[in-house]
Amino acid sequence: MRERFQQYQRIVVKVGTSTLTYENGQLHLQRIGDLVQELADLQNRGKEMILVTSGAGGTGANRMGLKKKPDTLPQKQALAAIGQGVLMHIYEKFFSEYGKIVAQILLTREDLDDRPRYLNAVNALSALLQMGVLPIINENDTVATHELKFGDNDTLSALVAGVVDADLLIVLSDVDGFYEKDPRQYPEAKLMKEVRSITEQMEENSINRGTSFSSGGMLTKLRAARICMNEGIPMVIANSSEKNIIRRIMEGENIGTLFIPQKQKVPARKKWLAFGKVQQGILTVDKGCEKALLYAGKSLLPSGITQVEGEFNCGDVVVVRNQQGQEIARGICNYDSEELHKIIGRQSGEIQAILGYKSYDEAIHRDNLLVTE
Repeated sequence: MRERFQQYQRIVVKVGTSTLTYENGQLHLQRIGDLVQELADLQNRGKEMILVTSGAGGTGANRMGLKKKPDTLPQKQALAAIGQGVLMHIYEKFFSEYGKIVAQILLTREDLDDRPRYLNAVNALSALLQMGVLPIINENDTVATHELKFGDNDTLSALVAGVVDADLLIVLSDVDGFYEKDPRQYPEAKLMKEVRSITEQMEENSINRGTSFSSGGMLTKLRAARICMNEGIPMVIANSSEKNIIRRIMEGENIGTLFIPQKQKVPARKKWLAFGKVQQGILTVDKGCEKALLYAGKSLLPSGITQVEGEFNCGDVVVVRNQQGQEIARGICNYDSEELHKIIGRQSGEIQAILGYKSYDEAIHRDNLLVTE
């Protein structure tokens, strides 16, 4: 797959706090300069580059003379407001040296959960890329509450890659890639050059944090990789300290860890389903229905549903789970929760008699269903 990277046109690059700063929290200006030079040069080749950056909170904390970020949300938001301006000013200064125009985009989780706002984000990013502008994206920590946060910019970068229909996501960090164990604790741990599926064991072995200014670790990167693989987008984790790391990845060099998707890219009409928080409701289905959804591309009929959880309306996005409680799909429901409670386990031909009307034969039509298993 790496040999195709040279042909890829739209690339998302994510940089973490550990890439942008020294261990003492001060900005690593040389590394930022190298990063900007690579992105500008790739844009000169005709590539469409999108940068997802961390570091606003850490930059704000450093500007205020703090050794670590505070614990309270208002203080974190205040430092993010300070740091966003400082960080963007630095990016603007570096990119302007190469004649590049950049635009800052701040997102919250709600921006991608809400369908109209999601479409606005898609259209704005598309317009910027068409203008030859390089978008710089960060989470809007200044206004986001815990309920509206992505939680980390690894997740944000994976979602952005899906929003812009990227060909590749490159996640730069302070490690060489994904190891079978934490190499800081187990020096004998082996670097995995390719990953085709993410297991629970991998996640259990990756519960660690980065620097005192960062919000993620390898676990968040694995979760980002899972999102990308479900979207049909390859993702590479690599060490930002390597010379010309982005160019070398784009030229197909076997560096870092490549997460290879097993699926084709998600169709545009279903793409939003991959991003929503999907907290409105849960439908549990029987084994036969599970097979029909996963392997036959069928719609979800009321007859295959065994349980309905939560309160939701017609048109809301719901999770579909199997009997073991595993999410296998998500989709836009044709009936509200009260109606579904009355018709689960029943044939479509019985809906009219039970409800007094029948809007649809399906609980979720296959065109509005995204398999996530």
